[in-house]
Amino acid sequence: MNAPFVMTTDAVRLAELTQPDECARIEAFVARQGGTLFHSPQWLQAVERGTGQRALGLIAERGEELAGWMPLTELHSPIFGRTLASSGFAVGGGALAGDEATAERLIVAVEELAQRLSCTSVELRGGPARTGWDLLTERYCGFVMPLAEDDEAQLAAIPRKQRAEVRKSLGADLEVSVGRDEADRAAHYAVYAESVRNLGTPVFPRSLFDAVLDAVDADILTVRHHGVPVSSVLSFYHAGAVMPYWGGGTYAARRLRSNDRMYYELMCHARRKGCTSFDFGRSKTGTGPYSYKKTWGFEPQPLTYAEWTVPGCEARDADPLSPQHQSRIAAWKQLPLAAANRLGPLIARGLG
Repeated sequence: MNAPFVMTTDAVRLAELTQPDECARIEAFVARQGGTLFHSPQWLQAVERGTGQRALGLIAERGEELAGWMPLTELHSPIFGRTLASSGFAVGGGALAGDEATAERLIVAVEELAQRLSCTSVELRGGPARTGWDLLTERYCGFVMPLAEDDEAQLAAIPRKQRAEVRKSLGADLEVSVGRDEADRAAHYAVYAESVRNLGTPVFPRSLFDAVLDAVDADILTVRHHGVPVSSVLSFYHAGAVMPYWGGGTYAARRLRSNDRMYYELMCHARRKGCTSFDFGRSKTGTGPYSYKKTWGFEPQPLTYAEWTVPGCEARDADPLSPQHQSRIAAWKQLPLAAANRLGPLIARGLG
């Protein structure tokens, strides 16, 4: 499998991610190219440790020089089939290269690799695509905004209506903590698991969160009411930005406005850590999270993803907004939390 795919100016091969020197070489290339956290081999390896989904990657070499890189996760699900994602469990990825020709070679190579691995499709969550791929330009939007210079300025930067909600949360009987230890992780997982069950979505295995926390610059901010966790978010720090990534609240969160408190406190905490921007992540266009982020003053920026289905195979459909999944989502919302937490990770580890 490590033989070159394309014998041209650039040779493309599978990366040897078990080799520390190879990973260090890729990490340096990602940094030079301004890649995302999700281009990092550390991310791929954490996902593999946390979910069992295999970390892969394609590198393009020009002589001894690394000229291109595509991070990959081989996702296998008994429900949704087998696919290659760049990157798995991520909102970013795709080919990272210094020129279009090299990116093209990486994309050709990933098509070939998908067929070798009996995958039915490939998903590129960023970067270029090529003719024959389906471009998704309106499904998702990203939300990024600079952080203000101090806490008061941060509050003033929030639009009036949402600022009023934050002010109410600041006057509520809520406690805020930030950390990475076992108590922080347990509180976060309990809140997050309840939050996604209420949305009708299977929860990821806690091992994924533990693996990522141990691999990258990340922490957990939790809001408690009378000592009980009601909102919690696991956030990443990369290239001067904070990214609240896995977060949610219990049923009590809306009444207590603890999610509003959580995101404001995270903005202030991130600035004190040296961050200069707040990356609110992606949301599907027109959904509740999309609208909520706009109330904070974030302007949606369309994201371009690309999908390719192996000829003769059916397109993968793991979109929770798809009509065929609505009855499943409705049923999942009715599951007792204990049952959802037992079954959810078995399903969600294959979603990616």
